[in-house]
Amino acid sequence: MGTATSSMAAKFAFFPPNPSSYTVSTDQSSGKMEMMISDVIQRRDNLDILKLNTKKGNEIVAMYVKNPSASLTLLYSHGNAADIGQMYHIFTELSLHLNVNLMGYDYSGYGQSSGKPSEQDTYADIEAVHKCLEETYGVKQEDTILYGQSVGSGPTLELAVRLPHLRGVVLHSAILSGLRVMYPVKRTFWFDIYKNIDKIPLIDCPVLVIHGTEDEVVDISHGKQLWELCKEKYEPLWLKGGNHCNLELYPEYLRHLRKFISAIEKLPPRLSPMPTTTELEVEKSRPSTEQKEKGRASTGQREKSRLSTDGRRGSTDRREKSRKSIDRNVKARNSTDLSERARNSFDRFGDMVRSVGLCNVDCLKQASAEV
Repeated sequence: MGTATSSMAAKFAFFPPNPSSYTVSTDQSSGKMEMMISDVIQRRDNLDILKLNTKKGNEIVAMYVKNPSASLTLLYSHGNAADIGQMYHIFTELSLHLNVNLMGYDYSGYGQSSGKPSEQDTYADIEAVHKCLEETYGVKQEDTILYGQSVGSGPTLELAVRLPHLRGVVLHSAILSGLRVMYPVKRTFWFDIYKNIDKIPLIDCPVLVIHGTEDEVVDISHGKQLWELCKEKYEPLWLKGGNHCNLELYPEYLRHLRKFISAIEKLPPRLSPMPTTTELEVEKSRPSTEQKEKGRASTGQREKSRLSTDGRRGSTDRREKSRKSIDRNVKARNSTDLSERARNSFDRFGDMVRSVGLCNVDCLKQASAEV
């Protein structure tokens, strides 16, 4: 029974690209590791390619994209049928547009990482990556956002349960559990994998859930139930018409991620009790695609309200008003240029995602049919 169920779980979860989309080598002059994609070495001053040892005995490949103006770091666990060579341009663009440092990695058996993929190995993988962030880059838990896409939601929530001071979590096309993708079971079985449904209520930090309404691989009901089970709900993003692999093509995707990161960046580090849910949400009653300026305005009003309760209200308000007055003047002068750059950046990001072709959308259906 155990062997059969383990085999079924493996069929569900893991489709590493074969062959790998990249190779890794060491530059003889600098001693730095480099990534080669389509016979082109990717050299950037703000990029580190790493090999990390896991407690399961595997050596995994990771990439760290530095953003000099960032205060937060995104640890990204990618979806199925992808490796970090395919995700390379998305990672570098997300770091730029979201103003974050970004760490991405390949699971054991993916890309140039050694070993074979399994649920427990992915847990060891993300643990090794987080340890690297802390020890090599000095990233604190309270300055870390965990991002899990599809199958990557499994290791993301496993780590999140063990990190009580996380700044936030993003779940992108996430699963309730492995078995629930294939069968509409009502309870959790011992042989199921990635039991996110049981872990999400244990997460104390703000959680953003993103899901497409036409996801043909992981039904949107997974995302909605995960959001309902969150302790600290942030306004979700249900992308109308979005499927399992194209959510990055929607302008709302980047816009909503920016808003989430901006909101949690304003919160104090999570070393004290969490603020109330109303401090985190931006008028959930309105559809997320219609927030835009109103959402930003309401966030500013709540910020003012919170500042007004401070014992140092007078001086704080004056500094805040002065800063906002300067910001308004700058925005007024540059509004046309900013809107044009925003449109161009969304177009470039969308074109780049289209060119990558990340996901085998039939992979999970195929696994279900074979069981």
